[in-house]
Amino acid sequence: MFWVPLFLLAWAAAGLSCGRLCLAASRAATQEKTAARGHELTLYETAFLSGGPIRVADVTLVAMAGARRLLIAHTGWATVVDPVGRDAMERSVLGAIGRDGQSRIAKIRRATAAADPVRALADRLVAAGLAVPEDTGTGVAAAVRQVRAAAVAVLALGAVAVLLPGQGPGVAGQVPVAVWFALPLLVCAGCLLIARVEIHPYTRWASPAGQRLLGALPARGEGLTAVAVRGVRATGDPGLRAAFAQRPHREAGQRGH
Repeated sequence: MFWVPLFLLAWAAAGLSCGRLCLAASRAATQEKTAARGHELTLYETAFLSGGPIRVADVTLVAMAGARRLLIAHTGWATVVDPVGRDAMERSVLGAIGRDGQSRIAKIRRATAAADPVRALADRLVAAGLAVPEDTGTGVAAAVRQVRAAAVAVLALGAVAVLLPGQGPGVAGQVPVAVWFALPLLVCAGCLLIARVEIHPYTRWASPAGQRLLGALPARGEGLTAVAVRGVRATGDPGLRAAFAQRPHREAGQRGH
């Protein structure tokens, strides 16, 4: 009966993870009921729901570059051409670049994503029921990952229990040990199946209502909308794609133009 503590651990892992998933799904359903109806997504809202704060920063940078208010070099540097921002996001980007008028894109993205305008945008989307509240972390997506991890843990614990020396059948000599561990594994599998049917896809940023609005957008999209939905890789400019792919070098080095 040395397998019994392992069996209890397996049930604990399955029960806690499945309970968290049920709670996250319940919160998502509540948010769905309170979501704003007939809401039309702005470009920044689309970017946030698709890729979070960093995507908002990316869309702003690409828009400013397209309007020739910023010069973005393929080496990963951005240079200010027009120091007047058209909206709060653009002013946030200019503030992140600083008085020198030139900065690395990676630094600008981080600073803009953490600035007040993006936080205010996130708060508005959460209040409208379109975004996942920050205090729930990654919500359903994180809960699903935890259930998957619990299923793996149950399998591992079951394998250890079966391989323990001197282990025969289970309770009353009738049920094999492996069958007992199949029970929490089935619970995990059932929860994952229900979650996939009811609340898939699992996203970090958009609530189910937000996902519906994103799904109503054109399949491919064009221009800035495509960048908002799919990221900078959607732009047709190879120089921009190269610029955003750059990583800061250890040395301050040469600035690109």
